[in-house]
Amino acid sequence: MTTEQFWDERYGQSDRIWSGEPNAALVRETAGLTPGTVLELGSGEGGDAIWLARQGWRVTASDVSRVALARAAEHAGAEGVGDLIDWQQHDLAVSFPAGTYDLVTASFLYSPEMPRAEILRTAATAVAPGGTLLIIGHGPWPDWHQGPRPDIDLPTPQQVLADLALPAWQVLTCEEYERTQKGPDGEPAVRIDNTLKLRRPAAG
Repeated sequence: MTTEQFWDERYGQSDRIWSGEPNAALVRETAGLTPGTVLELGSGEGGDAIWLARQGWRVTASDVSRVALARAAEHAGAEGVGDLIDWQQHDLAVSFPAGTYDLVTASFLYSPEMPRAEILRTAATAVAPGGTLLIIGHGPWPDWHQGPRPDIDLPTPQQVLADLALPAWQVLTCEEYERTQKGPDGEPAVRIDNTLKLRRPAAG
């Protein structure tokens, strides 16, 4: 099964997988940024892309799943921001959106056998001088997690920073934080997530 088939099958299992609301860390970390052009990697059903468009960003949103992209485009049209978002289908291990952007963001960009570190290094090259790179990820699997745990590396933000090897870039955020979500018993449960936010030097 290809990566595209894997995610098309997952999205095809229900009318909606995610909440449709923007990621709280994305909202927090983009506050104060002047809206311009943004590339979102792993846009899924479009919650973050639609929220960014509402804030005035011109969005290029990329996902491997055509099912998710079609669903996201329909949602964006219903919200009146369809003309602000360019939906692009990419398997990021094979192809990458062209151009440079004021903001490049990747939230919970994981997939089995995906070369995530390499993709994030490519993402850094897509940041325009003076622009921002925002990477939001999961911390270790919590003790309360039930069911199989995919064979996916979950690095700390410090490890992501080291893998990027961008010594001239300004580190704006590099931290772990607690997030509350519904646990397997339906009660609130705490999970650790992390954020890395970097600014590229204006000179290049």
